Amino acid sequence: MGDSRVRNAIELVVGSGGPEVIISGRAAAFLLRYAGLNQYHVDHRGEDPEIDQTLVALKVAALAWRGTATGTREAARPELDARSQWLSTSQAAAAIQVTDRAIRKAIRERRLDAERVGRTYRISREQLAHYRERRGSRA
Repeated sequence: MGDSRVRNAIELVVGSGGPEVIISGRAAAFLLRYAGLNQYHVDHRGEDPEIDQTLVALKVAALAWRGTATGTREAARPELDARSQWLSTSQAAAAIQVTDRAIRKAIRERRLDAERVGRTYRISREQLAHYRERRGSRA
C-alpha cells in the first residue's frame, strides 16, 4: 500500500461477516498519540479482549509505519540520523526536500507542529512524517 492518495471512507470498510475498518499505519500512529488510544489501552487493559487485540494491532501498525522514513516499506531514502527523534528546521527541510523557510512558514501557519526551544524549533520525526504525508496527498 505505497500509494499516498487519501482513500474515501467507504473504501476502508470491508468484511462479509460484519463491517471491519482498514486503517493505515500512519492513521494508527496518529490515533494512538493524539486521540489518546494508547493511554486508553493502558487504563482499560483486560476489560474487553477484542478491544485489547484491536489496540495492540494499532500499535503494531503504528510501529511498523514509524520504522520507515516515508511511511512505506519501499522507502526511497534511508532515515536521517536515527539517534535523535528531533530535527532542526534545516534537517526537516532537507528530509522532505523543501527550503528551511518553507518549514518555518508551515510552523507559523500551524500546518507543522514543532517545539520551541529557545530561539529555535525542534520537529519530531513523527510530526514531519505526518506533514509530508498531508503534503503528498494534495498533489
